[in-house]
Amino acid sequence: MSTLLESIYHIAKEAGAAIMAHYHANVEVSEKADSSPVTAADLAANAIIVQQLTALTPEIPVLSEESAHTQWPERQHWQRFWLVDPLDGTKEFLRKNGEFTVNIALIEQGKPVLAVVHAPALDKSWLGDGHKAWLETKAGREQIKVRPATVPTVVGSRSHPSPDMAAFLEQLGEHKMTEVGSSLKFCLVAEGRAQYYPRLGPTMMWDTAAGQCVAESAGATVQQLDGEPLNYHRETLLNPHFMVTL
Repeated sequence: MSTLLESIYHIAKEAGAAIMAHYHANVEVSEKADSSPVTAADLAANAIIVQQLTALTPEIPVLSEESAHTQWPERQHWQRFWLVDPLDGTKEFLRKNGEFTVNIALIEQGKPVLAVVHAPALDKSWLGDGHKAWLETKAGREQIKVRPATVPTVVGSRSHPSPDMAAFLEQLGEHKMTEVGSSLKFCLVAEGRAQYYPRLGPTMMWDTAAGQCVAESAGATVQQLDGEPLNYHRETLLNPHFMVTL
């Protein structure tokens, strides 16, 4: 398993390098059917990841945001699959604020069990194997764990504010608030820099699987609002609302 984790870490890094090749250029933006933006950077990263995952594990199918989506009649039989967002946070990429990630997760029986979240502009990566989580920087690799705080920090979306968030914050009481883009929100909880990530707006499966694995590997809990685990063996690609807590 650790060899596989290292392999996807290097794939994510290579995809990140392809994204950065476009980062400071004038990037052309197209609009997908759901009105979300897509760029040449998304597609370049996707080509690398899909090609390399297919070569690495030809027996494991890949579901990526930027590839044709296998329909449920076939997908429901997948016991294991790769779930990929080649560039999570395209809006942050276009704003050039560095808060975008490459997300690669291995799903088994609906649960993310192995994952890498790589932030190429920040030169940071977060890895999870279902039991432990690590942060990789220029200084090296260190294990990370969730940490409680007397005054909890709540992390929320920079690009997708939710009207339900205000009600949650009022109920929570004293807290600090941090806004950040993409799957970095999961990583802040995993590092112990935040204690809550309430997602009360829309996300897709590929937005969350890798971050969920990293957070859970660091000791966090990721649940739907009804208390059920956020699971990936389902027909709809749209996630229910969920909460990341210690």
